[in-house]
Amino acid sequence: MLWFKKKNRGVSQQPPRNVPDGLWIKCDNCGEIIYKKQLDRTFWTCPQCNYHFRVTSDYYIRILLDNGEFEEHDANLTPKDPLGFKDRKKYSDRLVAAKKKTGLNEAVRVGIGKIDGIPVSFAVMDFRFIGGSMGSVVGERVARAIERSLERKIPLVIISASGGARMQEGILSLMQMAKTSALLALLDDAKLPYISVLTNPTTAGVMASYASLGDVNIAEPKALLGFAGPRVIQQTIGQELPEGFQSSEFFQEHGFVDAVVPRPQLKKNIALLLRYMYRPADGIPVEMPN
Repeated sequence: MLWFKKKNRGVSQQPPRNVPDGLWIKCDNCGEIIYKKQLDRTFWTCPQCNYHFRVTSDYYIRILLDNGEFEEHDANLTPKDPLGFKDRKKYSDRLVAAKKKTGLNEAVRVGIGKIDGIPVSFAVMDFRFIGGSMGSVVGERVARAIERSLERKIPLVIISASGGARMQEGILSLMQMAKTSALLALLDDAKLPYISVLTNPTTAGVMASYASLGDVNIAEPKALLGFAGPRVIQQTIGQELPEGFQSSEFFQEHGFVDAVVPRPQLKKNIALLLRYMYRPADGIPVEMPN
């Protein structure tokens, strides 16, 4: 008898038990299938290869600020469409879609929080909102976060994740590079520390302005960093690029990043830096850890 005519001998033909969607996720780097609850325990880093998954602004607020408490400011500033820009779709429609998708009204959130008891002016970008691009409202919110640091004489911490300037706002977007950089010079004059945290990706106009101007620049492992994409650079200079070009580790090796810090250790390292660098207005140093 041919094998395909044999009767089934005890092998169950029952369909596999249904597994609810959304419980597992595949690592983009190594392909490992990971239980999401395990990722929560590892700060959304792959236990197999240490790949750092892209996370939301809410998540950074939760893991970096004490008790996840965040006094948000400037949420009433919302982007408009000053140029009436249209490519494949209207910019105004893109804004509506991004708000619906993310529950946010812009690509950066700013406010006041505490890191290990130290008050900070805090800004965190969210790549989900039009690729974390910097339009005029993003620039204004960041500018106000810097001004808030100056007014209250507290440190500034910015978590960047961006594809660069927002092309739909043209020159108005590019002007934010100069505005934020000039205010950071005032922060430097005031001897107030600024810690910049670079996540995957941090590129183009954001990288060329406030993201790279920290007193200390920290990056998450294997984050994509740089101004232009590797393909554009390779075509421009006509040369092969070195392996690992534009990674956090490459930037650290060449002196553009001070430290590559895994996400589970991020808060501890920021807090330690702030304790070394910051002296409150009353002149009493913050207590160093034992």
